[in-house]
Amino acid sequence: MAEKTRYSDEELEEFRNIINEKLALAKRDYNEMMRQLKNADGNDVDDTSPTYKALEEGSVTQSKEEIVQLASRQQKFIQGLEAALIRIKNKTYGIDRITGELIPKERLRAVPHATLSVASKNARKK
Repeated sequence: MAEKTRYSDEELEEFRNIINEKLALAKRDYNEMMRQLKNADGNDVDDTSPTYKALEEGSVTQSKEEIVQLASRQQKFIQGLEAALIRIKNKTYGIDRITGELIPKERLRAVPHATLSVASKNARKK
């Protein structure tokens, strides 16, 4: 029997569902981070307590920097998931971009935006 060169439409649909679930959660988390950065839930004491503000300013800045980093990573994750959906549409999803072989289903279930098998990824690091 010939080796499979791509996942079946049914398998691609399974992956599409996994990706859409992860995408919805990722977008929700990203939007929450952006709300925190914009202080949309602001019941803060920023404008009422200058002494408190002076003491907390450093930690607030650090927290915002951490949120910015997390939001940036989350945005990259969302882009990866969206790119995976395009690969599903093009029926190229799950194909290792170095070897051209299928990435194992277990890896794709765990990391649905993966474009490399574990072996290819490890080979690249060397």
